[in-house]
Formats: sequence, structure tokens, C-alpha cells
Amino acid sequence: MAVTWTISTLERNTDNGVVVAHWRASDSEVVGTDDDAVTHSGSSYGTCGFTPDASADGYVDYDSLVEEDVIGWVKDSMGEEAVTGVEDSIAAQIAEKKAPAISVGTPW
Repeated sequence: MAVTWTISTLERNTDNGVVVAHWRASDSEVVGTDDDAVTHSGSSYGTCGFTPDASADGYVDYDSLVEEDVIGWVKDSMGEEAVTGVEDSIAAQIAEKKAPAISVGTPW
């Protein structure tokens, strides 16, 4: 399994500097084959704020951005420990769906 990070939308100031990135991290695992296959998925969503500085080294104008740039900014801003925590949480969501600790239903 590999968590996929995406940027759903960006907020920018009038100078074209990104001030907020809305991100989603998700993963899924297919269990079974053909007609018996079940997909278990997990995800996390959040935002990350930035203070753009057009005079800073590495500044990228809004029109020149690619998603990978912003994902890198988000992960750098969060820090390695928080990124690992998000990815571990998604793996735990999938594990819980594959083998739930609580079942719902009635015995009749």
C-alpha cells in the first residue's frame, strides 16, 4: 500500500501567492478476486497555511505551480512525524475495515 497525496484546492492572495492548500491523503486495498473482491479504503483531509514571500529563494508564482510542488510544501510544513502519523492512521482505517472490532446487526 502506498498513500496518495493530492491537493484539492488552493487559496491565493491577489499577488498570486498561495496562502492555504487543502490536501487529501488516501489509500485502498482490494481483498479477494473477481466477483468476491472488496475494496477497503482510508483517507485524511486537512489544510496547511503559508505566508508567501515573492522575494524568497524558491518562490513559485501561482501560474507556474504543479501539484507535486504544493504536496512537498504541505509535507515539509507538517513535518515527517505528522506525515507518518497521517499515513499510519490511514493504514489503521483500512485494517479496521478488513477486520472490524465491532460488528453491527441483529441475530434474527
